[in-house]
Amino acid sequence: MSASFESLLIKGTSLTEDEVRSILKTHDSNGVPYEETVGKSQYNSPEEAVAELCRVLRLDFIKDIPVNDISAEMVRDIPINYAKTHEVLPFKAEQDKVVVLTTNPLNRRAMDDLRVRFNKRVQPLITTSSKLQDAINRVYEKSTAALEGLDEIESEEYDLDDPVIDLLEAGDDDAPVIKLVNTLLFRAVKEKASDIHIEPFEKDMSVRFRIDGIMFEVFKPPKKLQNAITSRIKVMGNLNIAEKRLPQDGRIPLKLAGKDIDVRLSTVPTAHGERLVLRLQDRSNVVLELEQLGFSEDSLKKLDSLLQKTYGILLVTGPTGSGKSTTLYACLSKINSVDKNIITIEDPVEQRIHGIGQIQVNSKIGLTFANGLRSILRQDPEIIMVGEIRDLETAEIAINASLTGHLVLSTIHTNDAAGAFPRLIDMGCEPFLIATSLLGVLAQRLIRVLCPHCKEPYQPTDVELKSLEITRDQLAGSNVHRAVGCAECNQKGYLGRSVIQELMVVNDDIRSLIMQRKDGSTIKKEALRQGMITLRDHGIQKVLSGLSTIEEILANTQMDI
Repeated sequence: MSASFESLLIKGTSLTEDEVRSILKTHDSNGVPYEETVGKSQYNSPEEAVAELCRVLRLDFIKDIPVNDISAEMVRDIPINYAKTHEVLPFKAEQDKVVVLTTNPLNRRAMDDLRVRFNKRVQPLITTSSKLQDAINRVYEKSTAALEGLDEIESEEYDLDDPVIDLLEAGDDDAPVIKLVNTLLFRAVKEKASDIHIEPFEKDMSVRFRIDGIMFEVFKPPKKLQNAITSRIKVMGNLNIAEKRLPQDGRIPLKLAGKDIDVRLSTVPTAHGERLVLRLQDRSNVVLELEQLGFSEDSLKKLDSLLQKTYGILLVTGPTGSGKSTTLYACLSKINSVDKNIITIEDPVEQRIHGIGQIQVNSKIGLTFANGLRSILRQDPEIIMVGEIRDLETAEIAINASLTGHLVLSTIHTNDAAGAFPRLIDMGCEPFLIATSLLGVLAQRLIRVLCPHCKEPYQPTDVELKSLEITRDQLAGSNVHRAVGCAECNQKGYLGRSVIQELMVVNDDIRSLIMQRKDGSTIKKEALRQGMITLRDHGIQKVLSGLSTIEEILANTQMDI
């Protein structure tokens, strides 16, 4: 018998050395000792060893424990210390028996205790120690939230005036905290929130939604619900609820009111508990067309021209949450056809487009933007989209790809279009290669659009006009409005968002400045001289046409030098 098999078996279960040896010395139905049967192969993990032992002993083995399927009622009268010490966990009750998860089928004392507790025959279901201990932690955290005191909380303490999400399996008998979390998710989807922030403080908590880029506080749960809310959401995201000291990331796929919602969950420890942020992505949303995003006619024509190029790089720049990915998807959708091979590498893949190969970055296994981009080039693509240029390696591969006959679309973090060039030079790219490969840079921001149901016209003050550097004469024939608030927009005065942009097309004059390593300000002045419309100028156009407000433009742009 392999010595490693015995050690792996002891490590993966609560069986003692004597119990393992006793089992292995017994004979099977053919009279062959089990140690001869299982000793012929090598095993790489305790899980493999336990699974093989269960096979030869004809015991049931479970690899992955469906924690969400274990009812809190199953462990109501069983102390957690008892469950951990004996490594047993009731799994499910059937008409004539109760199935119990265990790592030691020879633990007759524990099996007898559970037989008396449930008054039914006990059937062991074998798993490994690590899987069972994790399951015990998760089930008891869930049962604590559901059973220890939360049933006493009245619903009016967190009445959010919204129905519970039936598709999240919340029924009348569910714990109040489950109803609360479901209601928050339902309300966030209903109000088109992009993020949910759950923040613990010393004496209370705060739940805020980000709607159209702005944070709104929607609810302040009592402090005593903190652990229950956190545990419930972490269970939904398949995170380790026992680990509260380290940041964790998870994912919650939901189906609400016929919509497929992908929720990305992030937790970080703070001084007063874990802070949770849930980012909501509606998978059922169709990819928008460029014409729907709010670009000016002139920019649309220039973009269309750039997208018809057979090689070169088009960069989209702006801060996080400025709609860069949406613009890139719209660009890909516009040029997508059966005669083009388009491949993307993204982190994460936010929307799926039929006919395009989309690759998800996975740094844990070494699939970075740079490594993925190298592989993409061997897939014979015409068009490549790289989610973000973050480092020199990715930038150099993207530039080389563009110079060898590929159209490359990507994003980069800079404040304006001209800032992309010094940013690439700072990364270490050669100015000559940047000037040769770049077709254009599109900088953009998202501004809130006035609610058409309640916006009202008004005459801006001299101070407001001065802040935008426009004169009262320029207001002649304009349609300036301000936000009011009504039931249609939840009293916010705004409904949806639109793009403001500046598009810098790289021509010979700008290439010359890039190769001279000129700063972004010099390059921007040359582009302005040639007629480029800046972010603020495009924003002013939207104010004068009654689409947005002066406050929105001032908050999202800065004065051009």
